[in-house]
Amino acid sequence: MNEKRHLPAVDRVLSQLSDLIEAHGRQPVTACVRAELAAAREGLKHGLPLPENGALLAAIGRRAAEAGRARLRAVFNLTGTVLHTNLGRAQLAEEAIAAMVDAARSPCALEYDLASGGRGDRDDLVSGLLAELVAGGSPANFGQYAATIVNNNAAAVLLTLNALAQGKEAVVSRGELVEIGGAFRIPDVMRRAQVKLHEIGTTNRTHAKDFQEAINPKTALLMKIHTSNYAVTGFTAAVDEKIIAEIAHAAGLPFVVDLGSGTLTDFAALGLPAEPTPQQALAAGADIVTFSGDKLLGGPQAGLIVGRKDLIAKIKKNPLKRALRVGKTTLAALEATLRLYRDPDRLVERLPTLRLLTRPLADIAAQGERLLPVMQTALGTLLTVSVEPCSSQIGSGALPVERLPSLALVFRSTAKKPGKTLLTVENAFRGLPVPVIGYIRDDAYHLDLRCLEAKDEARFVAQLAQLKF
Repeated sequence: MNEKRHLPAVDRVLSQLSDLIEAHGRQPVTACVRAELAAAREGLKHGLPLPENGALLAAIGRRAAEAGRARLRAVFNLTGTVLHTNLGRAQLAEEAIAAMVDAARSPCALEYDLASGGRGDRDDLVSGLLAELVAGGSPANFGQYAATIVNNNAAAVLLTLNALAQGKEAVVSRGELVEIGGAFRIPDVMRRAQVKLHEIGTTNRTHAKDFQEAINPKTALLMKIHTSNYAVTGFTAAVDEKIIAEIAHAAGLPFVVDLGSGTLTDFAALGLPAEPTPQQALAAGADIVTFSGDKLLGGPQAGLIVGRKDLIAKIKKNPLKRALRVGKTTLAALEATLRLYRDPDRLVERLPTLRLLTRPLADIAAQGERLLPVMQTALGTLLTVSVEPCSSQIGSGALPVERLPSLALVFRSTAKKPGKTLLTVENAFRGLPVPVIGYIRDDAYHLDLRCLEAKDEARFVAQLAQLKF
């Protein structure tokens, strides 16, 4: 007997899947039915039995659920890297999330001046606020600065260089020719900006005279790049920003500082490793400062360019600005994030990035003790679990050699060769409804608890019963 004939018709199967069709749509479900029936036919060719109706419907349901699952999924970041580039960097504040939702749901005055009824400038939504924040709290200085926003800091550097130095030279210390994630390098960005790199000094030492001697009729600007994703130690020398600014201004040239990450708050005052700020760079004499929105600032992905009004105006006139500009939801989130900085007394509790970076070790320890028995129960006898000290890192190229004391759930296998077991455990955690991302090191699987906030703990625990090894 040809068992293929006993496979149900597509229409007959669809008649039993009304709930699935309601959830996913007739066309996607039909595709899943056809695919599952094709798999069943292939199985029959190889001697597998005809699937029962219930099993067939269940398989179609799983296929439809997998096909309908969003590719961009929330995860638990227990890697120990707070600003993890591969996991989306900064978590947004609730105020920023609400602002994005409002902007997405309704028409909004993105480039419309409500006062005059004429066309507006989208940068005006945040330019004044940024000028206020980088002016160091001095209202007298607000008016000298302006800002423009693009989609990330690499775009900010590209646009700034192309607008201010196209066809000319930019002077940069050799020790600051950084490579960022994805193998993108400053010299490459300069070439794309149609700017000639004039590198000075050596890898480990650059002096003021190097800047002075490099200036020639083709020089368009002097530039300092914060080496945020690595550190050179030992026999080193770098030129202070104030001195570079004086050299640049004496020659009638602008001084540009690329901070890479960038923060608007004093990290040292929060008990964190010190990080240079745009306020400090501008106070030292920088004319333009570029930095990221989604790293230490704690906002959405964006590249922020702040500085002298006349230079910002020139940058905004560059045709690349339109190609690199951001949309309304990004600006909404950025404005809401920047407004939090106006209230420094509550900034740490309201901004997730700072809240996670400054999380007390005692809180992490208490959480570890709560989770330890729950986790041991979920794993059974497969592994042993303990709470052990570890070191978190800030991430996204910020403060690369600095570490934050933390605690992790550490899983160990008693097998002589634990590698296979640890990979199985790692895969199981990644396979949860909300994937859990940890790391394997020193023959153990680690879940750094720094980024597991108390508000998310119940959701984390609830899904542990679904671990499959």
